Amino acid sequence: MTTGLVWHERYAWHDLGSGAGPFLAGGWIEPGEQHAEHAATKRRIHNLLNVAGMLDVIVAVPPREATEQELLRFHRPEYVSRVRELSGAGGGALGLDSFVPAGSFEIAALAAGGALCAVDEVLTGRLDDCYALLRPPGHHAEADNGAGFCIFNNVVLAAEHALAAHGLERVAIVDWDVHHGNGAQRAFYDDPRVLTISIHQDGVFPPASGAPEEIGGPRARGLNLNVALPPGSGWGAYSYAVERVALPALERFGPELVLVACGFDANGFDPMSRQLLHSEAFALMTRAVKDAARRLCDGRLVLTHEGGYHIGTVPFCGLAVLEALTGHRTGVVDPFLEPLRAMPGQALADHQRDAVERTVQAAEISSE
Repeated sequence: MTTGLVWHERYAWHDLGSGAGPFLAGGWIEPGEQHAEHAATKRRIHNLLNVAGMLDVIVAVPPREATEQELLRFHRPEYVSRVRELSGAGGGALGLDSFVPAGSFEIAALAAGGALCAVDEVLTGRLDDCYALLRPPGHHAEADNGAGFCIFNNVVLAAEHALAAHGLERVAIVDWDVHHGNGAQRAFYDDPRVLTISIHQDGVFPPASGAPEEIGGPRARGLNLNVALPPGSGWGAYSYAVERVALPALERFGPELVLVACGFDANGFDPMSRQLLHSEAFALMTRAVKDAARRLCDGRLVLTHEGGYHIGTVPFCGLAVLEALTGHRTGVVDPFLEPLRAMPGQALADHQRDAVERTVQAAEISSE
C-alpha cells in the first residue's frame, strides 16, 4: 500500500496572531498568547513524522493553489472576491470566529488545492490513500462565508473535484472532528451523490447545528447523518458510533471514494472540546474506514486535516493515523496514551448509546 502526504511550509505562515482560545486579542483580551488556531500543532505533526522516520515511508505530494474556477464549484463569487480583497488589504474578519490575515488568500487556496491534489493522486491510482495536512482548516466554511477558523472548505471542494473532474457518481464524507461538519451538510444536503456523516460533540460548534434529525433533503433522505455525542464521550462511544452508524451507512451507499475530515480535537486534553479520545482511538477509526474503503472502492481514501488544538497530543494523533494508513509502526511511544486510557468515561455509557441510537432511528425513519 502506498500512502501520500500533502504538506507545504506556507500552511504554517497563515498567521492569526495572538488571542485567547477562538478570539483574537483586543478589547478585554490581553495580547501575547497564541490564538488557538496556530501553526505549531500542524508543524509538529510534520516534525514528528520526520524524526520518527515516517517521511521515508510515505510519498510527498506537492500542493498547488486551487484555481478560482475550482473554488467556485462550492463558494460564491462574491465570497471568493471578499477573501481576496481582505487578504490583499492587510487582513480582516469574515465573522466573529474566522479571519483572513494578510496574504492568506493564496495560502487558503493552496490548502484547498492540496486537497484536490490528494484526490487526483488517489483517483489516478498513483497512491492508495493520502493524508492532506492542510491549514487553514475548512470544514466549517460555507458557500458564502467562513466560520470556525475556516476560509475555503477543503473537504467539500475535494468532493466537488472528484465529481466534476473525475466523473465519480458517489462520494462519502466522514467527519470526526469534534465540531459539527456543517459545511458539507449545507453543500450536499439535497445531493444524492454525496453521503455525509458527522460524529461530533453535541452542541459545541456551530450552535444548534448537527442534530440527528437533520437527515437530508427530499432527494437525499438518509444521506446526511449526524451523531451528536454527549460531552465526556470516550472511545466506547466513538467506537459504537462508527460501528452502528458510519460503517453501515458506507456499506449501503457504496462510495467510489471516501473522504475523511480528520480533526484531533476530540482528544481528552483538547481545550476546544470536552471529549476523551486518545491517539489509538484515531488510529482505530482510520483502520475501520480504510478497511471499508478497501471493500467498497479499492481502498480509495483521502483524509483532510481539520482541528486539534493541544500542542502535546495532536502530533501523536497524527502519527497514529499515518501508522494506520501505512501499516508501518515507528516505535514511537505516545506519552499521553495511557493517561487518557485511564480516564473514567472511556467505556460506553447508556446515555451515549441512546445518542447514537437516536441517529439510527432517524435514518431508519428516513428510509421508510
